[in-house]
Amino acid sequence: MKGKLKVDIFSGSLDRNLLVFALPLAFTGILQQLFNAADVAVVGRLVSSDAMAAVGSNSSIIGLIINLFTGIALGSNVVIARLLGQGNKEKITTVIDVSLIFGITLGAVFAILCQFAADPVLKLMGVPEEVFDMASAYLKIYLAGLPVIFVYNLETAVFRAQGDSVTPLIALVIAGVVNVFLNIFFVLAFNMSADGVATATVISNLISSVILFVILKKTDKIVGLPKHKIRFDLSVLGMILRIGLPAGIQGSMFSVSNIIIQSAINSLGADIMAASSAAFNIEIFVYYILNALGQACTTFVSGNFGAGNIKRCREVVKKSLGINIILSIICTSFVLIFSKQLLLAFNDDPIIISYGSERLKWVVGGEILNAFMEIFSGAMRGYGYSTVPAVITVFGVCVVRIAWVYTVFQEKQAFSTLLQCYPISWAVTSLLLVISYFYYINKKIIPVYGEKNQ
Repeated sequence: MKGKLKVDIFSGSLDRNLLVFALPLAFTGILQQLFNAADVAVVGRLVSSDAMAAVGSNSSIIGLIINLFTGIALGSNVVIARLLGQGNKEKITTVIDVSLIFGITLGAVFAILCQFAADPVLKLMGVPEEVFDMASAYLKIYLAGLPVIFVYNLETAVFRAQGDSVTPLIALVIAGVVNVFLNIFFVLAFNMSADGVATATVISNLISSVILFVILKKTDKIVGLPKHKIRFDLSVLGMILRIGLPAGIQGSMFSVSNIIIQSAINSLGADIMAASSAAFNIEIFVYYILNALGQACTTFVSGNFGAGNIKRCREVVKKSLGINIILSIICTSFVLIFSKQLLLAFNDDPIIISYGSERLKWVVGGEILNAFMEIFSGAMRGYGYSTVPAVITVFGVCVVRIAWVYTVFQEKQAFSTLLQCYPISWAVTSLLLVISYFYYINKKIIPVYGEKNQ
């Protein structure tokens, strides 16, 4: 792991360092989503619209579990970054050990439990009978790969904590190429459908996690896994979970509400299901770009908070927010202008393209609100206040969206009515997060730590 891949989170230009750190992180998230987008595109083009709907109907369930794991992994990121800021290098290897052992164990438990829960959950969501078997096969195979998915997320957290967001991207590029090839191979050579593209995704995730593990084992840097006696420390696990679990719950709340929304989408028919699936695989790219700045903000704030440099922490938040607002405007404009052309990559049915464009208008059109959410929740996690943004998100996102589905949407069961809950819930959550952030900065952080300028 060469130094040129790393960003100095403690000094230097914040504009440059935030972008250099966040852009590879955004591309990593986008490439992860391309695994699923490739699944949808391949079955949509080479199999049928039903197969496309079957794969897409699983997005909310998979998102719930992956967001939980990603949030927990973020706990490792924050702990390692803070230890680096404090100069406490002896404990970092233990944090990595604990993270990987916990990741493999929890991933395996979830993988087993989900095999039994998959069909009941899909039935609860109202997945239509004509696509149910394909949806079930895809979900069970995908979830069987949870251990390697969780380990990969934890490994990326280790690299990012030291300012390296490029190495995980390289590993994922290699795995992504394999994924696209295997998708086409399984569908054309073995006449497989949703089960084939799910198998390809699991194999690709395994490849990326193995690559990062080998690099960690061979590195001579302090943040790595040189030959040593493996240690598991419950107190270290507690440190990780205090930050990571609330962050995971916060991310999962989006998926909980989206599962309810997906159930409502399923009630509107297979065409809207397919259109929504295609649009989701476009809009999620915008989300990953904005989320990358939020994660960068978390890492930079955590490290500098560990170093006692509160002034730089506050500057990180300002710079991150400014960059994220600009990026949200650029991405939103691009997607809305070229929405039809982007949707054609998934399906050329005019009805599906029309419904897909409708979804992009409401969801991507409100992404600037998401820019505020990502930065202020990320900053609070960096300071160690992870529970507060989680609670706010539960109310602002989950409660508001579910209430909308069971009240407003029930009165007028139209696709556009359903989609309006996205910008409304983001507006409520953003406002509450901004208020909470400034309260904690002015009442909890500065009075205790001051504003050391290094």
